[in-house]
Amino acid sequence: MECIMEMNKKHCNCTYSPCSRKYRCCECLHYHRKNGELPACFFNKEYEKTYDRSIDNFIRMHAQR
Repeated sequence: MECIMEMNKKHCNCTYSPCSRKYRCCECLHYHRKNGELPACFFNKEYEKTYDRSIDNFIRMHAQR
């Protein structure tokens, strides 16, 4: 399957510029899963900008609601 990077750009909220997986959702998801994390698209703007992709941070974000 060919990566649809142009379409992914519309939905990607990752602000980590030097990332080689940016707009490559499959690679990003596998990378973060391997590290026990979640990708940026799981976080709101405020939490994404911390670059803390931990599951604990994801839970904190939802507990703040």
